[in-house]
Amino acid sequence: MDYQYQKGDETPGKVWLVSVIVGREIHRDAALELSELATSCGFQVAGLTEAKRDRPDPKTFLGSGKIEEIKSEALANGAKALIFDVALSPAQQRNIEKAVGIEVLDRTNLILEIFRQRAKTREGRLQVELARLTHLSTRLVRGWTHLERQRGGLSKTGGPGEKQIELDRRMIATRVKALREQLKKLERQRNTQRKSRQRGEVLTVALVGYTNAGKSTLFNRLTRGGVYAADQLFATLDTTARRCFVGGDVEVVLSDTVGFIRKLPHQLVEAFKATLEELEYADLLLHVIDVSNPQWQQQAAIVEDLIHELKADQIPCIRVYNKCDVAFSGERSHEEDAVSISAKTGEGIPALMEAIDRRLDKGTRRVVIHLPYDKAGLLDSLYREAKVEDVAYQESIDVTAVCPPKVLGQLKDYIEGWTEPKEDWE
Repeated sequence: MDYQYQKGDETPGKVWLVSVIVGREIHRDAALELSELATSCGFQVAGLTEAKRDRPDPKTFLGSGKIEEIKSEALANGAKALIFDVALSPAQQRNIEKAVGIEVLDRTNLILEIFRQRAKTREGRLQVELARLTHLSTRLVRGWTHLERQRGGLSKTGGPGEKQIELDRRMIATRVKALREQLKKLERQRNTQRKSRQRGEVLTVALVGYTNAGKSTLFNRLTRGGVYAADQLFATLDTTARRCFVGGDVEVVLSDTVGFIRKLPHQLVEAFKATLEELEYADLLLHVIDVSNPQWQQQAAIVEDLIHELKADQIPCIRVYNKCDVAFSGERSHEEDAVSISAKTGEGIPALMEAIDRRLDKGTRRVVIHLPYDKAGLLDSLYREAKVEDVAYQESIDVTAVCPPKVLGQLKDYIEGWTEPKEDWE
């Protein structure tokens, strides 16, 4: 079943959580994270059962005895659904529902529901719908036999015709195809925008990190972007980009991406892959880490694994240890390309800006160029190879532009207040 409560409900209902450790898996904050996910989704947590298995039971994941124990506790506390912190197979989910008599959600169901609630942009909603339908297509069951067509072809009587489950599968397949076509169209538009930035030599910096690490707060601090930020998991989903300046005169596009999490459902990774491809084209990654979380090292490793999966691990990266106002992070100050900050208070932000400027230093400078009219043809190359901000036609053609080293070297004779850079342009 694909459980979801109605948005208008004042009390979504109580749920009972089941945190499961399989084999030698270690995640000390698994139960707390599951509780935060459920709360973020709007559920009321009635209680929690923690369990450990060497290997999953093929029928009910935990075994019939443990399921009966969970059933007794959940029903006694008024729970209307169970939420498992693992990915259940369709058969396991159905068997558990049959045994306990209430709805059962697994980790994938829960995260998909949070994404459904939080997606705001058209592309975000399309991506989430695609992920949900992909997940639902594996969980269709024979619950609609009363809706089967009772006649065969040519209006002759006979056995049951097309089953409702087959109609459902076909409708889902048709909708999935339509969603993918719409997302491809949006992807082409994004590629056009990306090429425009690349032509203008606009550098891109992408924020990545575990969910609730403080990416959106840092984004707002650097750009004054007004992006929604809250102390909850997946507070924002939709990728947002804003322009800001680092080092005084270098303009960059800063992108805030969706947060990562342990066991992020593969349907979401696939659905959001087009958006997350922005990471591949970034000039610099800022890996935001919540050092106030005791499990920050595990969380950082999960993010780095997903960066590798997205083939973005060759891009320069600065580790940004956030929330240093509530957690001491001095022991990491010796790391190369690492900065300790508080996005909330602003502590460490100047040092972060300097670190970004150093990593992006490609000799790019904002300059005023006075072109003689007989050199007006150079204006075309400026539009192609630099970011032209202003053009004024006076005694000469006065151009304000952010130029890469190659252009600066070609036009140095016309640049106002030109001084040779410390390093050779070559």
